[in-house]
Amino acid sequence: MSLDVTLVGGSTEIPCACSCGHTHMKSEVAEHFSANITHNLNKMADAAGIYQAIWRPEEIEIFKAEQLIVPLAAGLAGLKANPEKFKVFEPGNQWGNYNGFVSFVEKYLAACIEHPDARIRAER
Repeated sequence: MSLDVTLVGGSTEIPCACSCGHTHMKSEVAEHFSANITHNLNKMADAAGIYQAIWRPEEIEIFKAEQLIVPLAAGLAGLKANPEKFKVFEPGNQWGNYNGFVSFVEKYLAACIEHPDARIRAER
């Protein structure tokens, strides 16, 4: 089992079809970021204080990417500050590990910074 996270939404400027030189805003359901992580790392996420932010953001009233920036940055800092503390949560079946989780959080945080207005989809 795994978790799929996706950042969606926003709008983009597109040139006017009539060649008048104007630009118009077009709403779209753009997918800005998508990633998958094993549920085997949920205890590591919990120990880093970011389980709910990643797995169940709606339960703590997080709906937009900008709301994830602070918790993900804090969790990532904690993960990097003490790797040995978190490596004990690596699953015995070897599906998931510390390095993979840190990489996931780094990429998710970068996407949230790049697309702060995107909506969060967490599918468990």
